[in-house]
Amino acid sequence: MILFFYCGSGSNEKEKDSEEIKSRPNIIVIMADDLGNGDVGYHGNEIKTPNIDKLSKEGVILNRFYVTPVCSPTRAGLLTGRYPNRFGLRETVIPPWRDFGVDTTEVFLPEILAEAGYKNRAALGKWHLGHSRKAYHPLNRGFTHFYGHYNGAIDYFTHKREGELDWHSDFETSYDEGYATDLITEEAVESIQDYSGDSPFFLYVTYNAPHSPLQAKKEDLLEYGFEEDKPLFSNENGYGEMGRGNTRRQTYSAMVSSMDKGIGEIMNTLKNLKIEDNTLVLFLSDNGPAPNEGGTTAGLRGHKFHEWEGGVRVPALVKWPDGFEGGKEVNQVMGYIDVLPTLKEIAGVKTKSKKTLDGVNMLPVLKGERQSVERNFYLGYGAIVNNNWKLVKKNSRNSWMKVKENMLFNMEEDPGETTDIKEEHPAIFKELKEIVDNYDAIKPKQKVPSYQEGKKGFKAPKEWKIEDYPEQ
Repeated sequence: MILFFYCGSGSNEKEKDSEEIKSRPNIIVIMADDLGNGDVGYHGNEIKTPNIDKLSKEGVILNRFYVTPVCSPTRAGLLTGRYPNRFGLRETVIPPWRDFGVDTTEVFLPEILAEAGYKNRAALGKWHLGHSRKAYHPLNRGFTHFYGHYNGAIDYFTHKREGELDWHSDFETSYDEGYATDLITEEAVESIQDYSGDSPFFLYVTYNAPHSPLQAKKEDLLEYGFEEDKPLFSNENGYGEMGRGNTRRQTYSAMVSSMDKGIGEIMNTLKNLKIEDNTLVLFLSDNGPAPNEGGTTAGLRGHKFHEWEGGVRVPALVKWPDGFEGGKEVNQVMGYIDVLPTLKEIAGVKTKSKKTLDGVNMLPVLKGERQSVERNFYLGYGAIVNNNWKLVKKNSRNSWMKVKENMLFNMEEDPGETTDIKEEHPAIFKELKEIVDNYDAIKPKQKVPSYQEGKKGFKAPKEWKIEDYPEQ
């Protein structure tokens, strides 16, 4: 009798756990690459982004969403919930010639979601977090499937970087042909169809658009007035003729629209499978627009590489119909490091994080349970921002910004960062300066060298096969 009783109880508990897991939302994080804050329709831009605009109407617009000024650090911080300078990845990206990856003791988001019963966890698109050792591969960082490219700035049509094919499915080379943006979309749609109904799934969809090289499909260029009998934009950055339009802005716009169409396909797939309501979709860019590549910032100061708002404040939206009401805007300071703790809460993972998280759970703000959360958001080169203020410190690491003195800005009254008011608010300046100094003083165990170091004489491995490198 007792034995029978306990067996029955265990069965009920398992059924209860199974039902709880199934009720958890699917999660899709969609990341654009070098997309400017001004280059979405819902910010009044002329670029056609109807699907992103639809997300903005149905979801929550995150008006003050911050990232880092360059892409690898944003990706690393999003997947760890920690400031990437803690593991030596802040001032630059991981270039093709670098034997460096995110510290393997860091716990990535898909590893946490696995605890919550997310059986399928796919990384689709650009990785850029280490390619020289198998230990850095997405399949060894918690993902169950990878499709895409290891490096940044690949050719959209040939999928090559440094003369070698950089396109992969799991550990194997993929010879799929097509425009990179389309291939990423197709894999995302197929993954959703395969995963739906099994258990909640996690997709990390990282488009390389609209990052250079500026290359678009002819059908998309035609939407922006492309004329074949007119000259293509100048070739000073080494772009091939394939996919080049008449101007950079035209080509950039066509690339953004192509990505937007892909996002529309992903959203339509969710709708057709009737899983849209319990799927959380987060859309963001990894940093602001690259200088002189066609992107805009909606009037914000600066661009990629800068910690001025134009480099670190990006378009961001989140939609989860079953979780919180859409059709609203949130002005709370939040950003890339908050993604992991927020999704951890949503997934119901109670296990304490092995390392201290810098990110904050923003679910109460998204649900409207709290209007704001007081927090200081470190931007990485000597700058920090909160709901009211921003401090930019003179610092050798932000030489791109040409900062000649420490500055304080009132972000409510001066979002364009035009007037330094540190003399009028010495106490606030002193407090923020001490906080940013403490973050700047962090000393990681290892640090990625400068971008150019090791480039001279580098020869890429055949088809970027990781086994060509020594094992860790």
